[in-house]
Amino acid sequence: MFAILIFLDLTLAVLQLVAAPLLWVRTLAALAAGRLAVALGLLTGGLLLADSRLSVQVPLALIPALFALWRPGRTSARVSAAGAVLSVWWLLVPFPPEDTVLVLAGSAAVLGLIVVLSARPLSLALVFLLVPAASLTAAATASASGGHRHDTPGRLSVDRLTGPEDQTPDVRTTLTAARTGDRLTFNGTSPGPEIRAKVGQLVEVTLLNRDVDSGVTLHWHGVDVPNAEDGVPGVTQDAVPPGGRHVYRFVPTRSGTFWYHTHRDALHNVEKGLFGAFIVDDAPFGGFERVLFTHHWAGTEDVPAGREVRLRTVNSSAEPRTVQVAGADFRVTAVDGNPIQGATPLAPGTDLVLAAGGRYDLGFTMPPGPVTVALDGETRTLSPGGTAPPLPVTSQRQFDPLSYGSPSAPVATGHQRVFDLRLDDGFGFSQGRLSYVSSLINGRLYPAVPTLEVAHGDRVKVRIASRSTIQHPFHLHGHRVRVLSRNGEPSTGSPWWTDTLNVGRGELYEIEFTADNPGIWMNHCHNFQHGADGMILHLAYQGVSTPFSSDHAPE
Repeated sequence: MFAILIFLDLTLAVLQLVAAPLLWVRTLAALAAGRLAVALGLLTGGLLLADSRLSVQVPLALIPALFALWRPGRTSARVSAAGAVLSVWWLLVPFPPEDTVLVLAGSAAVLGLIVVLSARPLSLALVFLLVPAASLTAAATASASGGHRHDTPGRLSVDRLTGPEDQTPDVRTTLTAARTGDRLTFNGTSPGPEIRAKVGQLVEVTLLNRDVDSGVTLHWHGVDVPNAEDGVPGVTQDAVPPGGRHVYRFVPTRSGTFWYHTHRDALHNVEKGLFGAFIVDDAPFGGFERVLFTHHWAGTEDVPAGREVRLRTVNSSAEPRTVQVAGADFRVTAVDGNPIQGATPLAPGTDLVLAAGGRYDLGFTMPPGPVTVALDGETRTLSPGGTAPPLPVTSQRQFDPLSYGSPSAPVATGHQRVFDLRLDDGFGFSQGRLSYVSSLINGRLYPAVPTLEVAHGDRVKVRIASRSTIQHPFHLHGHRVRVLSRNGEPSTGSPWWTDTLNVGRGELYEIEFTADNPGIWMNHCHNFQHGADGMILHLAYQGVSTPFSSDHAPE
């Protein structure tokens, strides 16, 4: 419902722009009233979905229009039209919430000047241009200043937050990044080699870059590694240039399905092949197991009837993907490597919306007939003998982690830090470029998005609201988060722990985590295009600094 309201609000705003030059006061008043109704509807999903609409956009359009209906005239009609255009302007150019009073005051001042100068069309036009000029100048200045920086000396430097350096690794491997035809590969394959370890083992991976011009790093997606091992260029290390090397050492503390990928120019280089699976085991599994990447899905498998099956699905794509199973009841046994308590059977055809970067582990007992796992039209079919054709897949209902599985003890209350993130479409500056993107966080793009600062040990709550027309898979490095609620509806199933949360259109999530892994951590949309556009911020622990620097987004 809230996604529909967002699209409806955008439609009404476009109609305001059509009606404003024609001075259709009654139409402008009706459109403003419609936007008020939409905003109140969004308010039922959470204040963050509606706050700037109710505080700025609707008043600027509605109050002048009502005044013009009460006191008709050329001047009041012009003020009504100007208020409608300003209302749309602040929809298309989102602003930081702390600037709300300034935005209202500046807009009101412009409307007042229009009253004074209504008989002078040229002066009127110049005055009206004050708001766009001032707001774009402020955004450009914020982008150029880079928001909160981390290059000032701190008590602890990121490059000291490493894994064990004086122990013999239990798992040791080398990954060589190279161009192979029109692909990029690790050790000549894409996806790269699957790396497996057990909980508590020391893992050492040596990264070599043979000839990838843009440089390479390794990010261990979903693994709470020490900060220096996180693989973010310009924050935790320098990118490895052609002919260079870098060694990563860390001890995984949780079992599950994870993956690794480069974080240098990830928009292009993950798609080209620089990624692979990282699996952490805690106990032997005697059944049939496969890792299925969305980049590498189709095929057939020979699985005997009666055998237990575990499918580790990984969305290595930029967009959410829908997974379905036909031919058997199945269970979602883990989300992003986090086990589900009391996982119950799901009917064939249940839609599993898998966030970009996210993982679902699926489990079932192999029946005598085939089982098809479908991904947006591509299929992987398992059957005794491995020759059965794919089964047809029909959507039944959508899987919802918010209510799946058995609940645990009540969530503890009390947080030392609470942050609000508003995700918007609109115009913004990122690294000197003005563009219209679906990537703003609190009215800003990287590097102007303020850092979230925490102290070691803090319990942190974050409210994330998408007022965007696009879905955003939000990924916090170095921590897993627990989902508390969605649009005010509390989580009632198994504790929903995740590291990549798909925030859909018109959705407001409350999540929490414990700040127990010191460092400077990326928090970004895992649609790499959105990250490259500027949907990035950082979570920084007090007293931590980095010696690394980057003049572009660390994507």
